Amino acid sequence: MTHKLTVWILIVLFDALLLKAQEQPADYINPFIGTSNFGATYPGPIAPRGMASISPFNVAGSQNLPLEKDSRWLSNPYVHENTFLTGFSQVNLSGVGCPDLGVILLMPTTGDLETNYLKYGSTYSFELARAGYYSSKIDKYNIRAEFTASKRVGVSKFSFPKGRSNILLNLGLGLTNEQGAMVKVVSSTEIEGMRSVGSFCYNSPEDAYPVYFVAKFSKPADKFGVWKTPSKYEGVEAQWMSYNGKTRVMENNTKMVVGDSIGTYFSYDFDKPETVEVKVGVSYVSIENARKNLEEETGDKSFETIHKETYDAWNTLLSRIKVEGGAEEDKTIFYTALYHALIHPNTLNDVNGEYPEIKTGKIGHTDGTRYTVFSLWDTYRNLHQLMSLVYPKQQSDMVKSILQMYDENGWLPKWELNSTETFTMVGDPASIVITDTYLKGIQDFDVQKAYSAMLKSADQLENNPLRPGLENYIKRGYLTTDISGSVSTTEEYNVADYSIALLAKALGKKDDYKRFYGRSLSYRILFDKNLKLLRPRLPSGRWYRPFDPDAGANFTENVGFIEGNAWQYAFMVPHDIEGLIKLMGGGKGFSAQLQKVFDTNQFDMANEPDIAYPYLFNYVKGEEWRSQKLVQELVKKYFKNTPDGIPGNDDTGVMSAWLVYSMMGIYPILPGEPKYAITAPMFDKITIQLDSKYYKSKELVIERVGNRTGAIDKIELNEKSYKGFFINHSDLVKGGDLKVFMK
Repeated sequence: MTHKLTVWILIVLFDALLLKAQEQPADYINPFIGTSNFGATYPGPIAPRGMASISPFNVAGSQNLPLEKDSRWLSNPYVHENTFLTGFSQVNLSGVGCPDLGVILLMPTTGDLETNYLKYGSTYSFELARAGYYSSKIDKYNIRAEFTASKRVGVSKFSFPKGRSNILLNLGLGLTNEQGAMVKVVSSTEIEGMRSVGSFCYNSPEDAYPVYFVAKFSKPADKFGVWKTPSKYEGVEAQWMSYNGKTRVMENNTKMVVGDSIGTYFSYDFDKPETVEVKVGVSYVSIENARKNLEEETGDKSFETIHKETYDAWNTLLSRIKVEGGAEEDKTIFYTALYHALIHPNTLNDVNGEYPEIKTGKIGHTDGTRYTVFSLWDTYRNLHQLMSLVYPKQQSDMVKSILQMYDENGWLPKWELNSTETFTMVGDPASIVITDTYLKGIQDFDVQKAYSAMLKSADQLENNPLRPGLENYIKRGYLTTDISGSVSTTEEYNVADYSIALLAKALGKKDDYKRFYGRSLSYRILFDKNLKLLRPRLPSGRWYRPFDPDAGANFTENVGFIEGNAWQYAFMVPHDIEGLIKLMGGGKGFSAQLQKVFDTNQFDMANEPDIAYPYLFNYVKGEEWRSQKLVQELVKKYFKNTPDGIPGNDDTGVMSAWLVYSMMGIYPILPGEPKYAITAPMFDKITIQLDSKYYKSKELVIERVGNRTGAIDKIELNEKSYKGFFINHSDLVKGGDLKVFMK
C-alpha cells in the first residue's frame, strides 16, 4: 500500500470515528441518502435554506450512461452510481423532478491545460459527506477536493501536488436547459460573470434568467485566461474561418467574453504541494450583489470557520426535534430527512435584502427572507405543516413571500422558481398552504390580502393561469376530458375550495364558506359506484370509455389523471373522507377498497396523490391498527441509510417530511385543516421545541410506551385518557405529553 493511499484511508477513518463519537443531531446527517433511485438529492454542502450549494457533477459524458443528462430526463447533478466527474456546480436544486441550475462548474486539474470536460474529467474516490461538508479525491490528478458553504457563498479547497495545476471554471456545462453566459477575469485572484438558467420542466423558456457570480482565489494565479468554443458554421462562410468550431484559448484576457461554451482557467506552478481556496458568491440580482454576499458572509474567514458556522446552523435547526431510543440507523434516517426538508424553499434575497421580483423585471427589497422554490403541488401536503409546527417563523416568511409574489405578479404562485412561474402540475395549492398556516395560529401576515388573492384564483373565469377550465368546473362541478388530468385537477380544485371555505369561516364570511364548501364536494359526481373509483366524464357528461383504472401508473399518460391512475386518486379527497366512506357503502366497504390499493400494489410511495393513504384507516373504528402496521412497514421498506434510501424523487423534501412525521407518530392528514392522525411513534421519546413567539408552551413531548412493534393499546394526553386517533394542532401545541401505549 502506497503512503498516499494510506493517508487517504486514515483521513476517511478519522472522520468516520469523529462522527461516531459525537451525538449531535447534525452528526447523524448522511447526505448520500437520496442520491440514487432518482431521489435527486446531492451530497455536497449547503447551509440551511441556502442560495449557494456545491455538488459534484457526474451526469455528463458517455462514461455515465445510462444515467447521463443528455440521454434521458435527468433532474440531478449527481448520481451515486456514476463514476465520471466533470466538476463541482455552485447552484443546485434538491429533490426536484425537472432539470435546472447545476451550473458554474469548478474543476481542479494538473498538467497541461485542457478545456474539454470529456477529456479533463476524472473518476473519483474516498467520498465523504456530512452536514455542510463534502470531500473526495480526484483520481486522475491526485487532488483532494473539499467543500463547504455559507448561505450565499460556495467555498472550495483544493490540495494540489507539486507541479503545474489548474482551476477551471466552466460556464458551458450545466444541468439547465438554457445556454449563454458571460465571464470576465478581474485580476489574478478574481473572476466575475453570469450564467443563464431556466426552462424548468421545459416550460416558460421566455422567462430564462441570469445567476450572477464572483469567484475569489486565495492565491494569485501564475497564468490565467479565457476559453471559448464557438458553434461550427457550414457552407461557403466556413471556408474563410480558420477558427471554425475550434476552441480559442485567450491567455491574460481581462475583457468580457460572451458565449455558450466559455470558461476561465487559473494556472499555478507549485514547487511543493499547495492548497488553494476558492470562494464563489452568487446572486440573482447583480454581480455587485454577488460580491457583497461573498464579502459579508465569508470575507477573510477560513474554510474551517465557515464550515463550523454552517455546521452549527444546521445543528441548531435540527435540534428543534430531539429523539431518544431507537437504533442509530433510525436517527440517521430521521435527521437526514429533516435536513432535506430544510433545504427548500430556500433564500432568494441577497444580504442587502434585494431580490428579483416575479415577472416585473424590477428589484424588490425585503427586511426578512424572500423564499423561492415553491413546489406547492408537492409541499402543500405535509412540508409546510412541518414548518408550521417546528419552524413557524420560517413558515410565516414563506407565506409573506407568496403574498409578495401576488403583489408583483397578480397571482398566487403554483410552482415558483427563482422568481419565475413554471406552471408545473395542477391545482391551486397556495390557497391550501395559506389557510393551513393561518389556522395553526401563525397569523402575522396580511390575511385579508391573502383571502382576496385566493378568491381571485378561485373565481376569475377568464385568463386564469392557476385554474384552467374553471368555468366548466363551476358550471358542472367537475372538469371534463377536454382538460388534461380532468379527474386529478377536479380533486385538486376541491381541496383548494375546502381550504378557502375554512378560511372564510374563520374570517366570518358565512356566504363564502357555504359556497366554497359546496364546491369542494363536487368530486362526488365523478364517483362510479360500480367501480368505487373516480372516473373521467366526457364533455357530454357520459363516462369516458374504454376506461382502465390501472392505466396511468408510473408516470405514464392517461386520460383523466396526472402522475397517477384511478386507484392512486380514489381516496385523494382528504377533506371529505366521511363522505367518501358513505359513497363506498360504509366503513367495511371503504376499508376493503383501501386495503385493495395496497394488496394489488397500486400504492405508489414515490408520489404525492396517495401519500396519505396509509393513515386513512384511522377513519374506520376498529381498523386503526392497519394504519399503524402499514406505516411501520412502509418506513422500513422504502427509507434506508443508503443512497437509494428515498422512494424516488424527494420532491423538495416532501418524502422526507412524510418520514419525519411518520417516525414521530403523527401526520397532517387534512391539508388546510389543523388536524393530525395518530399512529405508533418509532422512537421512545420525541421532544419538539416550540417557538414561544407563536406557541405558549416550550415543548411538545411524544412518548412511546411498551413494544416497538404491534398496535396501539391506548393514548394519553397530559396523563388523561385520550379517545380517538386524531388530534387537533391546538391541543398538541398547548404543550405537555402525548403518550402512546403499545400492546
